[in-house]
Amino acid sequence: MNGIHDMGGMDGFGKVEPEANEPVFHAPWEGRVIAIMRAMGRIGAWNLDMFRDARERQPAAFYLTASYYKSWERSIETLLLSQGLASNDELEVGRSLDSAKPLNRPALTAQDVAYAIRRGSYGRPASAAALFKVGDQVRSKNLNPTSHTRLPRYARGRIGTIEIVHGYQVFPDSSALGVGDNPQWLYTVVFGGRELWGTDADPAISVSIDAFEPYLEAA
Repeated sequence: MNGIHDMGGMDGFGKVEPEANEPVFHAPWEGRVIAIMRAMGRIGAWNLDMFRDARERQPAAFYLTASYYKSWERSIETLLLSQGLASNDELEVGRSLDSAKPLNRPALTAQDVAYAIRRGSYGRPASAAALFKVGDQVRSKNLNPTSHTRLPRYARGRIGTIEIVHGYQVFPDSSALGVGDNPQWLYTVVFGGRELWGTDADPAISVSIDAFEPYLEAA
């Protein structure tokens, strides 16, 4: 979707200032947030694309001022409420007040943790031939979806060249809506800097993005 999270190519936010010797977590609650996220994904409460969609729907004033894991925590709250797994009253008091909703999968146990933190495969068997091959010129479509997409605004309506064909992959735009994998061909597309940023850009710069077939058309 179009939102404050899609900051690629935007300016005026100042320079990036990495924190020296930054710890993995600044406070114990941050570690609990990522543990909750992993556990809820393992039991099938939601998937990664639904989580990203929840973050992208956060108001700009909150998104720009919240810490990384505070934004994660708010996303988890949003999903708990939207999936009917908790109520506002329960979040307020920090405990369940009603009987638990049945889980899609068994609850996570200590023995499951190693499996739960492994990255799953998003590849799927192809049911159609790829429309493009390495070396083809393509134009990214000027899409303005109201839900999650992996096509950044700065690359929409631009001409690039297919660099890699990755195969048939889960389509995030569908997965974020909870309507299934809807797999599509995934490509790496390379764009020239001046194609993206105009004549003031360094001509030696290029940007490669991973783009799904529904985002592209022949140039």
